[in-house]
Amino acid sequence: MHAEFTNKPTVSSWIGLVFWVALSFAAAAVGSSFPPGDWYAHLAKPAFNPPAWVFAPVWTLLYLVMGIAAWLVWRQRAVARVTPALALFLAQLGLNAAWSWLFFGLHYIGWALVDLAALWLAIGATLLAFWALRPLAGLLMVPYLLWVSFAALLNFQFWRLN
Repeated sequence: MHAEFTNKPTVSSWIGLVFWVALSFAAAAVGSSFPPGDWYAHLAKPAFNPPAWVFAPVWTLLYLVMGIAAWLVWRQRAVARVTPALALFLAQLGLNAAWSWLFFGLHYIGWALVDLAALWLAIGATLLAFWALRPLAGLLMVPYLLWVSFAALLNFQFWRLN
Protein backbone atom coordinates (compact mmCIF):
# COMPACT_ATOMS: atom_id res chain seq x y z
CA MET A 1 0.00 0.00 0.00
CA HIS A 2 1.37 3.37 -0.97
CA ALA A 3 1.33 6.55 1.05
CA GLU A 4 -1.69 8.78 1.16
CA PHE A 5 -1.65 11.31 -1.63
CA THR A 6 -3.96 14.21 -2.26
CA ASN A 7 -4.87 15.10 -5.82
CA LYS A 8 -6.39 18.40 -4.76
CA PRO A 9 -4.28 21.21 -6.22
CA THR A 10 -3.56 23.97 -3.73
CA VAL A 11 -1.51 27.14 -3.85
CA SER A 12 1.01 25.45 -1.55
CA SER A 13 1.18 22.49 -3.91
CA TRP A 14 1.91 24.69 -6.93
CA ILE A 15 4.56 26.59 -4.97
CA GLY A 16 6.10 23.24 -4.07
CA LEU A 17 6.18 22.22 -7.73
CA VAL A 18 7.93 25.46 -8.67
CA PHE A 19 10.39 24.99 -5.80
CA TRP A 20 11.39 21.41 -6.70
CA VAL A 21 11.69 22.15 -10.40
CA ALA A 22 13.69 25.33 -9.67
CA LEU A 23 15.96 23.40 -7.31
CA SER A 24 16.64 20.85 -10.05
CA PHE A 25 17.45 23.62 -12.50
CA ALA A 26 19.75 25.21 -9.89
CA ALA A 27 21.91 22.09 -10.20
CA ALA A 28 21.80 22.60 -13.96
CA ALA A 29 22.90 26.21 -13.51
CA VAL A 30 25.89 25.12 -11.42
CA GLY A 31 26.83 22.59 -14.07
CA SER A 32 26.47 25.08 -16.91
CA SER A 33 28.82 27.49 -15.14
CA PHE A 34 31.63 25.18 -16.29
CA PRO A 35 31.40 25.24 -20.11
CA PRO A 36 33.37 22.71 -22.18
CA GLY A 37 35.71 25.30 -23.75
CA ASP A 38 38.89 24.73 -25.75
CA TRP A 39 40.16 21.99 -23.46
CA TYR A 40 37.18 19.78 -24.32
CA ALA A 41 37.40 20.64 -28.02
CA HIS A 42 40.91 19.18 -28.14
CA LEU A 43 40.11 15.91 -26.37
CA ALA A 44 39.95 12.64 -28.27
CA LYS A 45 36.27 11.71 -28.31
CA PRO A 46 34.56 8.32 -28.53
CA ALA A 47 32.86 7.55 -31.84
CA PHE A 48 29.45 7.46 -30.14
CA ASN A 49 29.81 10.92 -28.55
CA PRO A 50 26.57 12.78 -29.36
CA PRO A 51 26.71 16.17 -31.07
CA ALA A 52 26.86 19.10 -28.65
CA TRP A 53 23.31 20.25 -29.46
CA VAL A 54 21.85 17.02 -27.98
CA PHE A 55 22.90 17.71 -24.39
CA ALA A 56 20.90 20.88 -23.62
CA PRO A 57 17.45 19.55 -24.59
CA VAL A 58 18.07 16.16 -22.96
CA TRP A 59 19.27 17.68 -19.70
CA THR A 60 16.48 20.28 -19.71
CA LEU A 61 13.85 17.57 -19.95
CA LEU A 62 15.60 15.43 -17.32
CA TYR A 63 15.86 18.28 -14.80
CA LEU A 64 12.18 19.10 -15.33
CA VAL A 65 11.12 15.48 -14.82
CA MET A 66 13.39 15.11 -11.76
CA GLY A 67 11.79 18.16 -10.19
CA ILE A 68 8.31 16.77 -10.85
CA ALA A 69 9.31 13.44 -9.30
CA ALA A 70 10.62 15.17 -6.16
CA TRP A 71 7.43 17.22 -5.97
CA LEU A 72 5.28 14.10 -6.17
CA VAL A 73 7.20 12.65 -3.22
CA TRP A 74 7.16 15.94 -1.30
CA ARG A 75 3.36 16.00 -1.54
CA GLN A 76 3.30 12.81 0.56
CA ARG A 77 4.22 14.82 3.64
CA ALA A 78 2.54 12.48 6.13
CA VAL A 79 5.01 9.68 5.44
CA ALA A 80 8.16 9.38 7.57
CA ARG A 81 10.15 8.09 4.55
CA VAL A 82 9.65 11.33 2.61
CA THR A 83 12.52 13.16 4.33
CA PRO A 84 15.15 10.45 3.65
CA ALA A 85 13.91 10.08 0.06
CA LEU A 86 14.23 13.81 -0.55
CA ALA A 87 17.65 13.81 1.18
CA LEU A 88 18.76 11.20 -1.36
CA PHE A 89 17.37 13.41 -4.12
CA LEU A 90 19.38 16.38 -2.83
CA ALA A 91 22.53 14.25 -2.55
CA GLN A 92 22.25 13.11 -6.16
CA LEU A 93 21.67 16.72 -7.26
CA GLY A 94 24.91 17.68 -5.52
CA LEU A 95 26.81 14.84 -7.19
CA ASN A 96 25.27 15.84 -10.52
CA ALA A 97 26.49 19.43 -10.16
CA ALA A 98 29.93 18.26 -8.99
CA TRP A 99 30.49 16.30 -12.19
CA SER A 100 30.69 19.42 -14.38
CA TRP A 101 33.08 21.04 -11.94
CA LEU A 102 35.33 17.96 -11.93
CA PHE A 103 35.19 17.27 -15.66
CA PHE A 104 34.98 20.71 -17.28
CA GLY A 105 36.21 22.92 -14.46
CA LEU A 106 39.18 20.98 -13.11
CA HIS A 107 39.71 18.65 -16.11
CA TYR A 108 39.78 15.65 -13.77
CA ILE A 109 38.30 13.03 -16.10
CA GLY A 110 39.03 10.14 -13.73
CA TRP A 111 37.55 11.85 -10.67
CA ALA A 112 34.52 12.83 -12.75
CA LEU A 113 34.07 9.13 -13.50
CA VAL A 114 34.24 8.32 -9.77
CA ASP A 115 31.62 11.03 -9.19
CA LEU A 116 29.42 9.45 -11.88
CA ALA A 117 29.65 6.07 -10.16
CA ALA A 118 28.50 7.65 -6.89
CA LEU A 119 25.84 9.60 -8.78
CA TRP A 120 24.56 6.41 -10.43
CA LEU A 121 24.22 4.74 -7.02
CA ALA A 122 22.53 7.82 -5.55
CA ILE A 123 20.06 7.98 -8.44
CA GLY A 124 19.30 4.28 -8.03
CA ALA A 125 18.70 4.74 -4.30
CA THR A 126 16.53 7.80 -4.98
CA LEU A 127 14.56 5.91 -7.61
CA LEU A 128 13.85 3.05 -5.19
CA ALA A 129 12.93 5.41 -2.34
CA PHE A 130 10.64 7.39 -4.63
CA TRP A 131 9.08 4.19 -6.00
CA ALA A 132 8.22 3.03 -2.48
CA LEU A 133 6.37 6.28 -1.83
CA ARG A 134 4.87 7.01 -5.22
CA PRO A 135 5.61 4.61 -8.09
CA LEU A 136 5.14 7.32 -10.72
CA ALA A 137 7.91 9.36 -9.07
CA GLY A 138 10.22 6.35 -9.27
CA LEU A 139 9.37 5.79 -12.92
CA LEU A 140 10.11 9.44 -13.69
CA MET A 141 13.68 8.87 -12.46
CA VAL A 142 14.32 5.98 -14.90
CA PRO A 143 15.24 8.13 -17.95
CA TYR A 144 17.70 10.05 -15.78
CA LEU A 145 19.34 6.83 -14.59
CA LEU A 146 19.58 5.60 -18.19
CA TRP A 147 21.10 8.88 -19.40
CA VAL A 148 23.63 8.91 -16.56
CA SER A 149 24.51 5.31 -17.45
CA PHE A 150 25.26 6.51 -20.98
CA ALA A 151 27.17 9.51 -19.57
CA ALA A 152 29.28 7.14 -17.46
CA LEU A 153 30.15 5.11 -20.54
CA LEU A 154 31.11 8.32 -22.35
CA ASN A 155 33.15 9.52 -19.38
CA PHE A 156 34.95 6.17 -19.20
CA GLN A 157 35.84 6.41 -22.88
CA PHE A 158 37.10 9.98 -22.44
CA TRP A 159 39.28 8.76 -19.56
CA ARG A 160 40.55 5.82 -21.63
CA LEU A 161 41.28 7.92 -24.73
CA ASN A 162 42.87 10.87 -22.96
